[in-house]
Amino acid sequence: MQETAPADAQEAAPPVTAFMLVKTTPEWLAMTPEERVRAFSTEVVPAVEARTTGVRSRFYDTEFYSTRVTDVWVWEADDHHVYQLLVDALRETPFWDRYFTVVDLLVGTENGYARTYGTEAVATLTT
Repeated sequence: MQETAPADAQEAAPPVTAFMLVKTTPEWLAMTPEERVRAFSTEVVPAVEARTTGVRSRFYDTEFYSTRVTDVWVWEADDHHVYQLLVDALRETPFWDRYFTVVDLLVGTENGYARTYGTEAVATLTT
């Protein structure tokens, strides 16, 4: 027998969270910090803003701990369609495969198991 989420959980779908694991390219690293900020601000951000709404992001530097992945970009989108529009927008900018190599995408919803089974989110801790 397949379990279904309670009706109220189905109606209030959680945002889609994507952990975009990326690695900088030699082209990106050859730029000065000022050139990187300018390139990102003029070539990437406007494309995302023009194609999407309902998107938030956070950026984490990891190159001092990992050689395979230099940065993790955490995206939160209101739904799967918005996430798809985000990726489409990024793919049409130099971000995708020119400034960064996308190593992996890990996409999910926070505490999805709790929503599915109508239980408390026991895996999320605040101490």
